[in-house]
Amino acid sequence: MATEQGLTKDTILSSVAGYREQSEAGASKDALEKMFERDKESLRGLGVPIETIGDYTDPDDLREARYRVPTAEYALPADIEFTPAEIALLNVAGGVWSQSSLSAQARSGLRKIRALGIAVDEPIIGYSPRISLREPSFAPLQSAIEQSRVVTFPYLKPGEQAARVRRIRPLALVEYEARWHVYGIDVAIGADRTFLLSRIVGDVVISRESFEPTLRDGAGERALAGLRDVAARNSALLEVNPGSEASLRLNRRATPAEQGIRVPFVDVHVFADELASYGPEVRVVEPAELRVEVVRRLEAALVSHTGSGSGR
Repeated sequence: MATEQGLTKDTILSSVAGYREQSEAGASKDALEKMFERDKESLRGLGVPIETIGDYTDPDDLREARYRVPTAEYALPADIEFTPAEIALLNVAGGVWSQSSLSAQARSGLRKIRALGIAVDEPIIGYSPRISLREPSFAPLQSAIEQSRVVTFPYLKPGEQAARVRRIRPLALVEYEARWHVYGIDVAIGADRTFLLSRIVGDVVISRESFEPTLRDGAGERALAGLRDVAARNSALLEVNPGSEASLRLNRRATPAEQGIRVPFVDVHVFADELASYGPEVRVVEPAELRVEVVRRLEAALVSHTGSGSGR
């Protein structure tokens, strides 16, 4: 980073700490060069870009090649400044995501921020949540959104016997109630739709067909607003055992009712899955459709374990 021209391998091996000591201790040049190649790959694996500058007349001749870390990869625009607290929060935000879930632009931005060398607020760093992604469709959908490319995928809705192929212009990936959704324009009907990633039952295929990137502007906010609107129109009246796991989790998004609590929900099948997982800790008072779905799941679990259902 100290030179725009880069350094030759011989210069690095003779001057950089670590290589110099090995050389003085009698290490052969061949051993040092192998160590250098391993270190280059390790650095690249950590996200540090290393440029190889060959002979301009013969780029394939690397005998006198020079190596450098481009400073542009670590430089922020001059008019951008961060306080120590902001640096801390940005580092926490970057640490939330697994490296494979960050886009190339996000990785580059995080690398530049960490290279600033500004002290951070230690109390903030003590808390670092993690987001794990189990849906294999997340990565290709994220890539398609960044490239503004149309995608197709098989989507299986509850009650349907076979998956239907959906073709959409993906605009945003959003998390709502601990579940990931892709929001976009369904090409077949020309309307906005939101799809649960857990119901994508096959490969996401990115096509060569592109769309206007400006369609992505504000898409995440629109998707979340739509999900909140659906939840506001659907609520369940539940009786929950005090002090139980169900009480702890459901009360976070519930409002008190005369006969328990009311909890908004987006999808009756998804919510039934959650409620059934609490077993006897929760009872559905209404709506009837949700109660039927929860009972169906509990009876299926009973049959799976004992081979017989309750018949109710």
